[in-house]
Amino acid sequence: MRISKHWLSEWVAVPADTAALAEQLTMAGLEVDSVEPAAPLFNSVVVGEIVACEPHPDAERLKVCQVDDGTGELKDVVCGAPNAAMGLKAPFAQVGARLPGDLKIKAAKLRGVKSHGMLCAARELGLSEDSEGLMPLPADAPVGEAFRDWLNLDDDVIEIELTPNRSDCLSVSGVAREVGVLNGEKVSSPALPTVPAASDRALPIDLVAEADCPRYCGRVIEGVDAAAPTPMWLQERLRRAGVRPLGIVVDVTNYVMLELGQPMHAFDLERLSGGIRVRRAEAGETLTLLSGEPITLSADTLVIADEIQPVALAGVMGGDATAVSETTTQVFLESAFFAPAALSGRARQYGLHTDASHRFERGVDPMLCLQAIERATALLLELAGGQPGPVTDVQADQAMPQPGVVALRPARVNALLGTNIEEAEMRDTLTRLGMPPQTNGDTWQVQAPSWRFDIAREVDLIEEIARVHGYNALPPRRAAAPADIPAESEAQVSIARQRMVMVDRGYQEAITYSFVDEALQASLDPDETPLALANPLSSDLGVMRTSLWPGLVRALVHNQNRQMARVRLFETGLRFRGSLDSLDQTPVLAAIAAGPVHEADWSARERPVDFFDFKADVEALLDLAGPNRKLRFIAAEHPALHPGQCARIEMDDEAIGWIGALHPRVTTAHDLSGPAFVTEIQQSVFTKRPVPAFESISRYPAIRRDLAIVVKESVSAQSVEDCIRSAAGEALRSLDIFDVYQGKGVSDGFKSLAMGLILQDYSRTLTDEEVEATQQRIVAQLKTTLGAELRE
Repeated sequence: MRISKHWLSEWVAVPADTAALAEQLTMAGLEVDSVEPAAPLFNSVVVGEIVACEPHPDAERLKVCQVDDGTGELKDVVCGAPNAAMGLKAPFAQVGARLPGDLKIKAAKLRGVKSHGMLCAARELGLSEDSEGLMPLPADAPVGEAFRDWLNLDDDVIEIELTPNRSDCLSVSGVAREVGVLNGEKVSSPALPTVPAASDRALPIDLVAEADCPRYCGRVIEGVDAAAPTPMWLQERLRRAGVRPLGIVVDVTNYVMLELGQPMHAFDLERLSGGIRVRRAEAGETLTLLSGEPITLSADTLVIADEIQPVALAGVMGGDATAVSETTTQVFLESAFFAPAALSGRARQYGLHTDASHRFERGVDPMLCLQAIERATALLLELAGGQPGPVTDVQADQAMPQPGVVALRPARVNALLGTNIEEAEMRDTLTRLGMPPQTNGDTWQVQAPSWRFDIAREVDLIEEIARVHGYNALPPRRAAAPADIPAESEAQVSIARQRMVMVDRGYQEAITYSFVDEALQASLDPDETPLALANPLSSDLGVMRTSLWPGLVRALVHNQNRQMARVRLFETGLRFRGSLDSLDQTPVLAAIAAGPVHEADWSARERPVDFFDFKADVEALLDLAGPNRKLRFIAAEHPALHPGQCARIEMDDEAIGWIGALHPRVTTAHDLSGPAFVTEIQQSVFTKRPVPAFESISRYPAIRRDLAIVVKESVSAQSVEDCIRSAAGEALRSLDIFDVYQGKGVSDGFKSLAMGLILQDYSRTLTDEEVEATQQRIVAQLKTTLGAELRE
């Protein structure tokens, strides 16, 4: 909401210092987003009048004007504006003037003709983006008067970022009411007289949707000159509020909205058929909006209609078919109250957001309708003429919002705020806010005013007292208990760190329900009996999850159904196992992967993710649990996993989770596209990380030996590694399997493993004889334990 300080000062006495006013409003909960001048700095610009205008002798598009600037001496000015003409009044920058952009006006010769000053467009003064011609001024503009003074441009525009509950401040009157309360000043609104009817012309109004629109005021005005110019003062107030002038009728309704907070609309009466009906749209009805965009209405949309068709989207935007134009002579003014719940989200439903919808969605004072229509009538008659008919005010009393009565305990105010505010101050604050309390006994009864939709509970009233008293005046107090900072154990890896690793590996975090479908749960964890909910949200959320896999599988199906081929998801959370009396809530991390290994790329062949790709991601995660921990992937069987691609994960000889491909039965049952790999790891493994300790680096050289052996295909790489480490002793620093081969030269049922061994001692350089002896010992152990042979 943009507020002109000058306009605000007509309603209430405001602090002279704009910065102080902005600080005051912000501390009262009306956050000031910015303060900017109403116009850029410029000087020596006066109201000028063209008293003569002739074509330039040497330039077809230029004119030579004689300008009266009030000094008693006419100035010759060369001007290229298309609207320059005798009798036009416009801003005139005298010689020596400085304009925005640090432009200094000097006497100059243009095409052989001297020019003493410059006639200005609004854009050259920073007042508009329009640069089509000179800025025309009204005929009564005083020639020679300083332009800044005449238009009150030494003004500040305060932009307030309002929270949704403070719709009462979306107007000059609302902000003035707040300033008056904060400074103890009286708010004086401009004269708002009742305009008597000059004719009997009226339209019938039928409130079909009474709950959505319990009050609708309308008035016919005939003989309006819709082509009349909008006066400069009104244009300026609209401009400073960020509203573009569009014509006298629309400008008046916008002005009233900014002034009082009541959105209005004007229809061309001659384009309406019969009376006004406020109703819900029929499914499939269409409406072309003022913006020219046609929309198809849904059945839950509130519309303003005539006897034939919808003519406006209620509380949002009017229709193009009944729009006011310069040829309009008969106007129907609308001023209504729409229930916030009826309009909430309707504008967004059609891709719209208007000043009217912004206000109606948050709540507009239902008592403003009549006041606004009288104000708009008075302005329209003054500026565009016409004969008004009577105001038709139709109300559905049973559907009108009823101001609530809230109980307030003065003792509770001080107890909650930690203050010693006197009851007299509380009473005065509430009275100035428009809700004088009934103060009988220890509990007061406070009736919220019609413009405050957010006053419903005692704490709302306490907040009002606190902000008017001043948040910065509330006493600071220390917490009653000391705030102990818990020490973080180096042995524990935070969930945040685990998430970072998964995200770095290309996974996205999912958050799924702890309630899952019983059938889905049974297909993924049939050995566990889930805990059933007594009152489930729906039939597919009937039991507590015994694993995080059901939620991830459901998320995978959701993504694949939306043509997402490559999916990588993980989740951290609790699984629930056991009965209600002895429920085991175990924190775990689970992940699922499906689709290609990489996104499509010209430099790499596309292939689907396999067990070893997924296992690498799991190993990267488990690296967080610390170095030198005994990590094993043991071939095992799980009812939900593929028999040939399934392993139990162990660390330090303790089972910590599972990894594998989902069983084909599961992928078929849940319509998964291709194989999917899952894992689930207990969080307890990340609470036992070995604390880092110093370890010296050997000063002696390391020796590498490569070894290729042939073993049966059923022998795991892990068993080979265990056998080598037991035979090599302490001299073995690292062991890497860098090749697996099956094919020519290797018998069927066997495989070749190639390994790199790094040997090193801390106290001396190993000799070739010692290395050779170690290698022979390893080969012998492999042959004895695993039946391995050296590959020739």
